[in-house]
Amino acid sequence: MTATSFRNPALLAKIADTVDEIGGGRLVLGIGAGWNEPEYRAFGFPYDHRVARFAEAFAIVHGLLRDGAVDFEGTYYQARGCELRPRGPRPHGPPIMVGSRGPRMLRLTLPHVPIWNGWFAAGSSWPDAYPPLREAVDAACREVGRDPAAVERTVSVAVDPSGRREFPRHWYLEGDHAGAQPLTGGTQEIAAGIQGFAAQGVSHLQVYPIPPTLATIEALAPVLEEAWRPGAGEGG
Repeated sequence: MTATSFRNPALLAKIADTVDEIGGGRLVLGIGAGWNEPEYRAFGFPYDHRVARFAEAFAIVHGLLRDGAVDFEGTYYQARGCELRPRGPRPHGPPIMVGSRGPRMLRLTLPHVPIWNGWFAAGSSWPDAYPPLREAVDAACREVGRDPAAVERTVSVAVDPSGRREFPRHWYLEGDHAGAQPLTGGTQEIAAGIQGFAAQGVSHLQVYPIPPTLATIEALAPVLEEAWRPGAGEGG
Protein backbone atom coordinates (compact mmCIF):
# COMPACT_ATOMS: atom_id res chain seq x y z
CA MET A 1 0.00 0.00 0.00
CA THR A 2 1.39 3.41 -0.97
CA ALA A 3 0.14 6.98 -0.98
CA THR A 4 -0.11 8.28 -4.52
CA SER A 5 1.37 11.57 -3.27
CA PHE A 6 4.75 9.90 -2.82
CA ARG A 7 5.45 9.28 -6.52
CA ASN A 8 4.65 10.67 -9.92
CA PRO A 9 1.51 8.69 -10.86
CA ALA A 10 2.70 7.75 -14.35
CA LEU A 11 5.95 6.49 -12.87
CA LEU A 12 3.98 4.62 -10.20
CA ALA A 13 1.98 2.85 -12.90
CA LYS A 14 5.18 1.88 -14.71
CA ILE A 15 6.77 0.64 -11.48
CA ALA A 16 3.68 -1.47 -10.77
CA ASP A 17 3.64 -2.98 -14.25
CA THR A 18 7.36 -3.77 -14.01
CA VAL A 19 7.05 -5.37 -10.56
CA ASP A 20 4.12 -7.40 -11.88
CA GLU A 21 6.38 -8.66 -14.67
CA ILE A 22 9.15 -9.57 -12.23
CA GLY A 23 6.67 -11.29 -9.91
CA GLY A 24 4.97 -13.33 -12.61
CA GLY A 25 1.66 -11.48 -12.51
CA ARG A 26 1.14 -11.63 -8.74
CA LEU A 27 1.16 -7.95 -7.77
CA VAL A 28 -1.80 -6.19 -6.20
CA LEU A 29 -1.26 -2.42 -6.33
CA GLY A 30 -2.54 -0.89 -3.11
CA ILE A 31 -3.01 2.88 -3.19
CA GLY A 32 -4.54 5.58 -1.04
CA ALA A 33 -4.47 9.32 -0.47
CA GLY A 34 -2.14 9.12 2.55
CA TRP A 35 -2.83 10.38 6.06
CA ASN A 36 0.35 10.74 8.13
CA GLU A 37 1.21 14.45 8.07
CA PRO A 38 4.60 14.06 9.83
CA GLU A 39 5.60 11.59 7.13
CA TYR A 40 4.67 14.12 4.45
CA ARG A 41 6.66 16.82 6.20
CA ALA A 42 9.70 14.57 6.58
CA PHE A 43 9.86 13.92 2.83
CA GLY A 44 8.72 17.37 1.72
CA PHE A 45 5.52 16.21 0.02
CA PRO A 46 2.52 18.60 -0.10
CA TYR A 47 -0.18 17.59 2.38
CA ASP A 48 -2.97 19.86 1.16
CA HIS A 49 -5.83 18.75 -1.13
CA ARG A 50 -4.86 15.11 -0.73
CA VAL A 51 -8.11 13.70 -2.12
CA ALA A 52 -8.08 16.07 -5.09
CA ARG A 53 -4.48 15.09 -5.77
CA PHE A 54 -5.40 11.43 -5.41
CA ALA A 55 -8.28 11.80 -7.88
CA GLU A 56 -5.90 13.03 -10.57
CA ALA A 57 -3.25 10.44 -9.73
CA PHE A 58 -5.86 7.68 -9.81
CA ALA A 59 -7.05 8.76 -13.26
CA ILE A 60 -3.49 8.45 -14.56
CA VAL A 61 -2.57 5.20 -12.80
CA HIS A 62 -5.85 3.47 -13.60
CA GLY A 63 -5.86 4.71 -17.19
CA LEU A 64 -2.30 3.60 -17.88
CA LEU A 65 -2.70 0.16 -16.32
CA ARG A 66 -6.07 -0.48 -17.95
CA ASP A 67 -5.48 0.96 -21.41
CA GLY A 68 -1.70 1.31 -21.69
CA ALA A 69 -1.95 4.99 -22.58
CA VAL A 70 -3.34 8.21 -21.15
CA ASP A 71 -3.47 11.88 -22.05
CA PHE A 72 -4.18 13.90 -18.95
CA GLU A 73 -3.88 17.55 -17.92
CA GLY A 74 -4.81 18.30 -14.33
CA THR A 75 -4.17 20.87 -11.65
CA TYR A 76 -1.57 18.77 -9.86
CA TYR A 77 -0.43 16.18 -12.42
CA GLN A 78 0.11 15.99 -16.15
CA ALA A 79 0.65 12.98 -18.38
CA ARG A 80 0.54 14.05 -22.02
CA GLY A 81 0.60 11.31 -24.63
CA CYS A 82 1.92 8.91 -21.98
CA GLU A 83 2.21 5.19 -22.79
CA LEU A 84 3.34 2.09 -20.92
CA ARG A 85 5.92 0.24 -23.01
CA PRO A 86 6.63 -2.63 -22.79
CA ARG A 87 3.53 -3.88 -21.04
CA GLY A 88 3.58 -6.27 -18.11
CA PRO A 89 2.20 -9.82 -18.08
CA ARG A 90 -1.48 -8.87 -17.72
CA PRO A 91 -3.34 -6.98 -20.47
CA HIS A 92 -4.96 -4.57 -18.01
CA GLY A 93 -2.15 -4.48 -15.49
CA PRO A 94 -2.20 -5.57 -11.86
CA PRO A 95 -5.46 -5.14 -9.93
CA ILE A 96 -5.77 -1.95 -7.90
CA MET A 97 -6.68 -2.13 -4.22
CA VAL A 98 -7.85 1.13 -2.67
CA GLY A 99 -7.24 1.81 0.98
CA SER A 100 -9.73 4.31 2.35
CA ARG A 101 -12.81 4.69 4.50
CA GLY A 102 -13.71 8.22 3.39
CA PRO A 103 -17.02 8.63 1.50
CA ARG A 104 -15.47 10.81 -1.21
CA MET A 105 -12.65 8.35 -1.82
CA LEU A 106 -15.06 5.43 -1.93
CA ARG A 107 -17.30 7.17 -4.46
CA LEU A 108 -14.28 8.00 -6.56
CA THR A 109 -12.70 4.55 -6.68
CA LEU A 110 -15.36 1.88 -6.17
CA PRO A 111 -16.72 2.11 -9.73
CA HIS A 112 -13.30 0.95 -10.93
CA VAL A 113 -11.34 -1.11 -8.39
CA PRO A 114 -11.85 -4.80 -7.61
CA ILE A 115 -10.43 -4.72 -4.06
CA TRP A 116 -10.97 -2.53 -0.98
CA ASN A 117 -8.73 -2.40 2.08
CA GLY A 118 -9.54 -1.08 5.52
CA TRP A 119 -6.69 0.03 7.81
CA PHE A 120 -7.73 -1.04 11.30
CA ALA A 121 -4.36 -0.81 13.03
CA ALA A 122 -4.88 2.86 13.93
CA GLY A 123 -8.06 2.03 15.86
CA SER A 124 -9.46 -1.32 16.94
CA SER A 125 -8.08 -4.39 15.20
CA TRP A 126 -10.88 -6.60 16.51
CA PRO A 127 -13.52 -7.98 14.12
CA ASP A 128 -16.38 -6.25 15.93
CA ALA A 129 -15.03 -2.98 14.48
CA TYR A 130 -15.53 -4.21 10.92
CA PRO A 131 -19.33 -4.10 10.32
CA PRO A 132 -19.63 -0.27 10.10
CA LEU A 133 -16.86 -0.20 7.49
CA ARG A 134 -18.40 -3.06 5.54
CA GLU A 135 -21.73 -1.27 5.54
CA ALA A 136 -20.10 1.98 4.40
CA VAL A 137 -18.45 0.21 1.47
CA ASP A 138 -21.70 -1.55 0.58
CA ALA A 139 -23.58 1.77 0.66
CA ALA A 140 -20.95 3.49 -1.48
CA CYS A 141 -21.10 0.65 -4.00
CA ARG A 142 -24.85 0.98 -4.30
CA GLU A 143 -24.54 4.75 -4.63
CA VAL A 144 -22.23 4.44 -7.65
CA GLY A 145 -24.13 1.54 -9.21
CA ARG A 146 -21.66 -1.21 -8.27
CA ASP A 147 -22.66 -4.60 -6.94
CA PRO A 148 -21.17 -4.75 -3.42
CA ALA A 149 -20.40 -8.43 -3.94
CA ALA A 150 -18.07 -7.49 -6.81
CA VAL A 151 -15.64 -5.70 -4.48
CA GLU A 152 -13.28 -7.97 -2.57
CA ARG A 153 -12.75 -6.97 1.08
CA THR A 154 -9.39 -6.97 2.84
CA VAL A 155 -8.27 -5.43 6.11
CA SER A 156 -4.98 -4.48 7.74
CA VAL A 157 -4.74 -5.16 11.45
CA ALA A 158 -2.16 -4.82 14.20
CA VAL A 159 -1.41 -8.04 16.05
CA ASP A 160 0.47 -8.23 19.34
CA PRO A 161 0.99 -11.77 20.69
CA SER A 162 2.35 -10.39 23.98
CA GLY A 163 -1.17 -9.83 25.34
CA ARG A 164 -0.98 -6.03 25.65
CA ARG A 165 -4.35 -4.33 25.20
CA GLU A 166 -3.00 -1.04 23.88
CA PHE A 167 0.01 -0.02 21.85
CA PRO A 168 3.02 1.25 23.75
CA ARG A 169 2.96 5.03 23.43
CA HIS A 170 6.11 5.12 21.31
CA TRP A 171 4.46 3.20 18.47
CA TYR A 172 1.89 5.91 17.74
CA LEU A 173 2.84 9.33 19.01
CA GLU A 174 0.04 11.17 17.23
CA GLY A 175 -3.09 11.80 19.29
CA ASP A 176 -5.51 10.10 16.89
CA HIS A 177 -3.79 6.76 17.43
CA ALA A 178 -2.99 6.94 21.13
CA GLY A 179 -5.76 4.49 22.03
CA ALA A 180 -5.21 1.98 19.23
CA GLN A 181 -6.22 -1.57 20.19
CA PRO A 182 -4.27 -4.40 18.56
CA LEU A 183 -5.57 -7.91 18.09
CA THR A 184 -3.94 -9.49 21.13
CA GLY A 185 -4.21 -12.24 23.71
CA GLY A 186 -3.39 -15.93 23.68
CA THR A 187 -3.02 -18.10 20.60
CA GLN A 188 -6.67 -19.14 20.51
CA GLU A 189 -7.95 -15.63 21.23
CA ILE A 190 -6.01 -14.05 18.37
CA ALA A 191 -6.91 -16.95 16.05
CA ALA A 192 -10.58 -16.42 16.90
CA GLY A 193 -10.20 -12.75 15.98
CA ILE A 194 -8.78 -13.71 12.59
CA GLN A 195 -11.62 -16.16 12.06
CA GLY A 196 -14.05 -13.41 13.01
CA PHE A 197 -12.92 -11.36 10.02
CA ALA A 198 -13.11 -14.36 7.69
CA ALA A 199 -16.65 -15.11 8.87
CA GLN A 200 -17.68 -11.61 7.77
CA GLY A 201 -16.43 -12.06 4.22
CA VAL A 202 -12.90 -10.64 4.54
CA SER A 203 -10.72 -12.49 2.04
CA HIS A 204 -7.25 -11.34 3.11
CA LEU A 205 -5.75 -10.02 6.32
CA GLN A 206 -2.59 -7.89 6.24
CA VAL A 207 -0.86 -8.25 9.59
CA TYR A 208 1.20 -5.48 11.21
CA PRO A 209 3.23 -7.22 13.94
CA ILE A 210 3.69 -5.36 17.23
CA PRO A 211 6.56 -4.88 17.71
CA PRO A 212 7.77 -5.40 14.11
CA THR A 213 10.51 -7.89 14.93
CA LEU A 214 11.46 -11.40 13.86
CA ALA A 215 10.54 -12.66 17.32
CA THR A 216 6.99 -11.32 16.95
CA ILE A 217 6.62 -12.93 13.54
CA GLU A 218 7.81 -16.25 14.93
CA ALA A 219 5.37 -15.91 17.83
CA LEU A 220 2.52 -15.55 15.33
CA ALA A 221 3.23 -18.90 13.65
CA PRO A 222 1.10 -20.97 16.09
CA VAL A 223 -1.65 -18.36 15.83
CA LEU A 224 -1.90 -18.85 12.08
CA GLU A 225 -1.74 -22.62 12.45
CA GLU A 226 -4.66 -22.45 14.88
CA ALA A 227 -6.64 -20.02 12.72
CA TRP A 228 -6.49 -22.28 9.67
CA ARG A 229 -6.70 -25.61 11.50
CA PRO A 230 -9.50 -27.74 9.99
CA GLY A 231 -12.58 -27.29 12.13
CA ALA A 232 -11.22 -24.27 13.99
CA GLY A 233 -13.89 -21.71 14.79
CA GLU A 234 -16.76 -24.18 14.37
CA GLY A 235 -19.29 -24.58 17.10
CA GLY A 236 -18.56 -21.25 18.78
